[in-house]
Amino acid sequence: MNQMLQDTEVQDTEVQDAEVQISQAESAPDTPANPPAPEHPHFAKPQRVAFVQSSWHRDVVEECRISFLKEIGARHITNVDVFEVPGSFEIPLHAQLLAKTRRYTAIVAAGLVVDGGIYRHEFVADTVIKALMDVQLRTEVPVFSAVLTPQQFHETEVHYEFFRKHFVIKGIEVAEACANTLLSLERLRGQVAAGIPG
Repeated sequence: MNQMLQDTEVQDTEVQDAEVQISQAESAPDTPANPPAPEHPHFAKPQRVAFVQSSWHRDVVEECRISFLKEIGARHITNVDVFEVPGSFEIPLHAQLLAKTRRYTAIVAAGLVVDGGIYRHEFVADTVIKALMDVQLRTEVPVFSAVLTPQQFHETEVHYEFFRKHFVIKGIEVAEACANTLLSLERLRGQVAAGIPG
């Protein structure tokens, strides 16, 4: 008899616990599966960006362009012209000619420089980055680089997959840097025009 009472008490307690859990779940606020997209500031004037991409290892580098376009659009820059060049070495000249048109408020470069076994790929990457910096300082058009050179890159699916994912991240990062810099320059130029010290 005691055992039956104890079993009944345990069952009653389990039912009460289950009812409490259901009640708590029903009263909990609905949480969206995806958090709301962050609100990014708008620009006072329309922005136009040139995206210059190397066609060498296009299947890897295009991941940068795809994620860049998505992120930069979310940041209220929808005017993006895409240009393709043979390799990363050709990017700086194109960037300079595009900057000189004064059509673009920023230029983004994307490429993958790998060790071809004949020359030191670090020299090529270093030359490209220095040239892009020169373009931006000479023209006062900001230039952003997603020209990357891995320490080791092998023609294997594992490496290709790793760098595809890495270029997705770099596309988002370069879009963020581009948009934030353009906002900062827009504010700075407005302050300079108004004679307000920064």
